[in-house]
Amino acid sequence: MAKQMRVFAFDFNGPAHLSAGTWRHPKDRGHEYTNLKYWTEYAKLLESANFDGIFFADNDGYHENYKGSVADSLKDAAQIPTNDPAYLIPAMAAVTENLSFGVTSSTAYDVPYKLARKFSTLDHLTDGRIGWNVVTSYSTAAARNLANQEQVAAHADRYNRAEEFIDVATRLWEGSWEDDAVVVDKENGVYVDPSKVHDINYEGTHFSVPGIHQCEPSPQRTPVIFQAGGSPRGVELAAKTAEAVFMNAIDKPTLKKQVDAPREKAVEFGRDPEHIATLQMITVISAATDEEAQAKYREYLNLVSYDGAMARYSGWTGLDMASFDPDKPLKDVEAKGTATMLTFFQKVDAEKEWTPSDIAEYTGIGGTSPVIVGGPETVADELSSWMEETGISGFNIANALKFQDIKDFTEFVVPELQKRGAMRTSFSGPTLREHLFGEGVARLPEDHPGSAYRKQSTEAR
Repeated sequence: MAKQMRVFAFDFNGPAHLSAGTWRHPKDRGHEYTNLKYWTEYAKLLESANFDGIFFADNDGYHENYKGSVADSLKDAAQIPTNDPAYLIPAMAAVTENLSFGVTSSTAYDVPYKLARKFSTLDHLTDGRIGWNVVTSYSTAAARNLANQEQVAAHADRYNRAEEFIDVATRLWEGSWEDDAVVVDKENGVYVDPSKVHDINYEGTHFSVPGIHQCEPSPQRTPVIFQAGGSPRGVELAAKTAEAVFMNAIDKPTLKKQVDAPREKAVEFGRDPEHIATLQMITVISAATDEEAQAKYREYLNLVSYDGAMARYSGWTGLDMASFDPDKPLKDVEAKGTATMLTFFQKVDAEKEWTPSDIAEYTGIGGTSPVIVGGPETVADELSSWMEETGISGFNIANALKFQDIKDFTEFVVPELQKRGAMRTSFSGPTLREHLFGEGVARLPEDHPGSAYRKQSTEAR
């Protein structure tokens, strides 16, 4: 029996995400993103196909570097407009029983006390099916609009703040309320036993949180902690604190290194490397046959917007790609945004002299994720080979057409994966943590640093 892959839909609460121009396709449903019925229909589709969950990307800013303006981002809906995905979760949870939800929330412009309450609430309302994707924010628009700063903080500073942020949040989730603090004793008029609720008395570099958590313990207490980030500092933070790591490698050898890095580093921090799941982003375009899928892919490529792709890429790198000739090779320049984006294409093909036009064509479908095109057997073979050759735990399945590509995946690919035993047909437990790590694993494991605060809380009696 094949190793069962964890499978999440990768999406964004807006009309378009990574692909450029494909929102114009008649079957694309991205324009329905403001309609709650769209999202509940989507949730039921994913549940019926036994997806582990849906993973929502998010951005506190917007792409405004291309031509020095947000205009082309707006024209192509390049991750703008966008609504807050957190508000979708209770409604999607209400129409499903097992589907889980990963929600991106930044440590740059929020505070732990407020975020801890938000995720405890979501964990309660989903019966433990929530995860927090930790990001540090790279957008200058976010820095300007949220922090009155013209530039984002330095990379090291953002990660130092993120590490402290996670520490404070886990103290609130794990260490403030004991499991049996809520007694609901109507006879004696005691809803919560005060002796079992504790101040966390935190004083640090970035945050001061002396008091108690506002929320009673939720099914998971701490949401499953996701993280993305391939820099050495990002790998270190993931090895210390993450339970699932979101990856975007160009090929299998690169992914194998990315999978191994946080797991090997985790051992140095006294953690079991098997307590870190790994998810690769991948775009799948499927149909009943390889020929039909390839025809669909060519149709999508004809819709790709150069300006839309460049608006996204300019935002990711911090460069204005309009300053380069579209058809001349792009020389090495320093990236201000996501540093890995600039060297990405040399890794794709080191011999090729990449031009902006080449980059637009490559990123036009699925952003920088690998793209698999084919019928059920072709796609299943390829996904299985990524699993076998890299040790990845599963995938975030991205789309070119919103709703339609995931619907096609559920119709054509999921039955083939399930027939091979490579994808689940039932769930091992009700919580997201159990989806990832097995029945009975609803709370942080003992080797996670956050579990120490749970022990301290019990000993405080």
